[in-house]
Amino acid sequence: MPAYKSYCWSLGTTSFRMVEFNRKIEEQLNLLNEFWQMPAYRNERWSANNSLQTQYYNFIKGKGFIEDKNAPRKDKDAREKTSGLVDIGLIDNERRLTAAGQALLSIAESGNFERNNILQIPSDSFIYFKQLLKTAIPFENDYVRPFIVLTYLLAEFGELSKDEFTYLLPLATSQEKTAQIITNIRQIRAGAENINDAIMAVLSDMPNYREAKEIFLSSEAIDENVIKEIGMNRKSRTYDVPYLNVYNLLWSFKNTQDDDIAKQLFTAVNKISGKASTYWKQYLFNTSLTSVVMRDGANTVNNVNLFNTADEMAFREEFFKLLHLFKAKSLLDDYFDLNRRYFKTTDTILFQDNTVKLDIVPNCFFVVIKDLLLETAFTQSSNLNADCSLGEIGEIFNITQTQIFNKAEELYSVQVRNLFDIQNYVEQERYERFNAMVDSRFSDDVLIDLMTKFENRDDDEIHSIVTNNADIPTIFEYILAITWYKISGRQGKVLDYMNLSLDADLLPITHATGGHEDITYKYEATESYPAHTLLIEATLTNNANQRRAEMEPVSRHLGEYLLNHSEEAYCVFATTFLHIQVVADFRARKTIPYYSIDGSKNIDGMKIIPFETNEIKTIIEKQLTYAQLYALFNKAYDSKLNSRDWYQKEIVEQL
Repeated sequence: MPAYKSYCWSLGTTSFRMVEFNRKIEEQLNLLNEFWQMPAYRNERWSANNSLQTQYYNFIKGKGFIEDKNAPRKDKDAREKTSGLVDIGLIDNERRLTAAGQALLSIAESGNFERNNILQIPSDSFIYFKQLLKTAIPFENDYVRPFIVLTYLLAEFGELSKDEFTYLLPLATSQEKTAQIITNIRQIRAGAENINDAIMAVLSDMPNYREAKEIFLSSEAIDENVIKEIGMNRKSRTYDVPYLNVYNLLWSFKNTQDDDIAKQLFTAVNKISGKASTYWKQYLFNTSLTSVVMRDGANTVNNVNLFNTADEMAFREEFFKLLHLFKAKSLLDDYFDLNRRYFKTTDTILFQDNTVKLDIVPNCFFVVIKDLLLETAFTQSSNLNADCSLGEIGEIFNITQTQIFNKAEELYSVQVRNLFDIQNYVEQERYERFNAMVDSRFSDDVLIDLMTKFENRDDDEIHSIVTNNADIPTIFEYILAITWYKISGRQGKVLDYMNLSLDADLLPITHATGGHEDITYKYEATESYPAHTLLIEATLTNNANQRRAEMEPVSRHLGEYLLNHSEEAYCVFATTFLHIQVVADFRARKTIPYYSIDGSKNIDGMKIIPFETNEIKTIIEKQLTYAQLYALFNKAYDSKLNSRDWYQKEIVEQL
């Protein structure tokens, strides 16, 4: 009897596909550290200890790490939540932190993400980078290192399309298969074949697939047992039972284009599990709307190859191909997001405009060693758990800055004499990409819509528009920075001003530990204003919480900045709801001195302008410039109005 056999790789597990991926990894490392330090568990072993695994599940649930209802198998859920960290060497099989895991946790706890490594990526990303270089997944009797396979293909082609990344990259499971995938990509780009052909080429070469196909073609009648046998479902063969009805209705429709059969077929396809159902619908029907199919019947069915086959054997062969093609694409779709999340932790891969490519310095790094990568790509690492140097991972990775500089000159036609030259080139390219992203993804209408979504806390929508690798307060700060960048005529180094961690695609990341949340915007002198600094404090707290959480930190941040910098500076406090007591406190700061800790220095008062998102929307709608706002803020600051009326009269009505 043919059985399911894996034909692709994936990183991690779909049960640990969480939003705020980086933060969740860091949090779980911290939780594991805390769990194992508890006297009750300090000397326990994880392996085959279902009771302990259940206790860990209860522990992280109690800490708010997971919010779902109680899992039916808590021990299984605990294993799944941690297995991805085992795979990349941050914890060992006993779920204890490895040296690599300890190094990552230390970086997260310190909040020091400096870029003092050969790739010029944040220090936490450099840990992930080294871990993914070492990560090897068992496949048949060998191993495959997915990240090295990806970087080899990117060094070979320059970039991959989203479809190539999704459907072909994970099929590169050996040197032979990688060579086949390279040929497939070249053929696809030349128009000689398509993605489906490439997937089927891999499946058709598998013995279990050929055996199942022979059973299907030689069966006298197609019944439930045959369908379950040839489906080779990787979870349970009962999932394939709906295909029997689909098969029978397809055969009936091929012989009689009847409205009622078309309607039954649409209903039957809906019962197929997973995204395979969607692929069948897209293939068979010209609409996804049940109401249209029920109204128009056979007119909604496409004239596909399946209905034009010469005889029953040809029909069976085409059905069998489609059955496994759509299953494979559904599985690979499921793995796409998982693989992307892990690869993005390295901050070396760019996912933009439906393409995947290496960032500038990483691209130089891998192009230098491209011809040696496949020698390592299908081997197991001996030091997965170690916090080691690149050279200790493999001699091929022990390259110099000079080699990277030379390759940058060759690939990008830029003169590189020292580290500053390449950093300058990378920064220039980052701003070009950032401005292009602002144009394409964050138009004025989108920014206004996002402000409303922040007000209503439509968190799922916000995540879908911006990123799911950051929490909502971090995204609010990020969107506020983009808004202010546009208001300021795109002047200044906003990527530095944000004081946020950004991934390679220049989208925000939330870490387990947080620093200050200011946007520190620097302005050079113009005819409209002197040189000065603007601190923007962003919060989504409201009502009494806003008083407790924001009044002291906002004034302290501005006060400390003024004490430590001999320049003009003021603060804008941005929120979705402005509490009257917060307004009163900030207005009072105009005349209240602020002292250093030892009392040796002080400032006489502070300028803090509170702001609601509703007014930010007005600014965007009216296309007001920063020069206009600076004048308005000055006038409002000098106003003698009482605090109760001040915001409405001097901010809202003036805008």
